[in-house]
Amino acid sequence: MKVLLINGSPHANGCTFTALSEVAKELNNASIETEIFQVGNKPIQGCIGCGACRGKDKCVFGEKDGLNEAIEKAKTCDGLIVGSPVHYAAASGAVTSFLDRFFYAYAGHAMAYKPGAAVVSARRGGTTATFDQLNKYFTISNMPVVSSQYWNMVHGYTPEDVYQDLEGIQTMRTLGKNMAWLLKCIEAGKNSGISLPETEAKVMTNFIR
Repeated sequence: MKVLLINGSPHANGCTFTALSEVAKELNNASIETEIFQVGNKPIQGCIGCGACRGKDKCVFGEKDGLNEAIEKAKTCDGLIVGSPVHYAAASGAVTSFLDRFFYAYAGHAMAYKPGAAVVSARRGGTTATFDQLNKYFTISNMPVVSSQYWNMVHGYTPEDVYQDLEGIQTMRTLGKNMAWLLKCIEAGKNSGISLPETEAKVMTNFIR
């Protein structure tokens, strides 16, 4: 089994990476493979709603900013964790643009029933708003959301600060353990012949008639 962790921070080894690394350690301890994919610090194209990705599982802009590479990695993962710093009480603009296209082009249909979790890093405030924002990507995509003993957040201005947030670091460890447990439960269910829920044809309702 494998979990893909997306680092939505422009800093490759910053606070968000520190939090994700703690989660990854617990997953590795449970014999689950992990990979941290960094969105990076280069411009990320926003979704323009062109629909060219439909049926292709890739974005027309995805070769330039790494999105299609992330999609290819997601195809072989069993779970997804998205981490972001807090920018003005929201996820970073880069990871927001990245996830909009990631879920529109691929994950919105292909990640169904794969567990997802959000991890948030902030110096001080705005964490719960960012946490809510990120979880909406999972809950619109039939993905079970993995929780922890507290909302999945750490606080600190530097990675060293994050390690001093003992409760936050413990929350990350618990998240890793919970993700590993759920993945193994899903695998055990499959091996016991429990099938995925039967899906209905999607109904689209417009509110203006």
